[in-house]
Amino acid sequence: MKDTYITSKHQEEPTWFLIDANNQTLGRLATKVSLILQGKQNRTYSPATKFRNYVIVINADKINLTGRKKTQKVYYSHTGKPGELRQQPFAILHQKFPHRIFELSIKRMLPSGFIKRHIHRRLKVYTGGEHPHISQNPISVDV
Repeated sequence: MKDTYITSKHQEEPTWFLIDANNQTLGRLATKVSLILQGKQNRTYSPATKFRNYVIVINADKINLTGRKKTQKVYYSHTGKPGELRQQPFAILHQKFPHRIFELSIKRMLPSGFIKRHIHRRLKVYTGGEHPHISQNPISVDV
């Protein structure tokens, strides 16, 4: 019988992935990105291990939605005070902050808890085709 292999923090090198969101469906792409951020594609995955995977998403403003979500989808946020529920339609949020739509969809797909804050920091979303992380040599991923 083989022993269980557990990676240590010092053995893991950070890996950078580059994903182009041009003409991709929002939900399908967000699930694939969340799995990469969690490290579930690695052979040595375990829920307690913190993988240092970084994901760069470019062209986030050119993402597609299926059905009538462009007109019907509403994003909600609450300040914590009674009667302070804020609503923002997809069209307005996409016009002002197109990268925030993608960030919210991935953040809400991650498991809640302590690790969620750390994983969400490793996501870099940009609206254009350029990004400032060229020196990290990201691996281009076709999704």
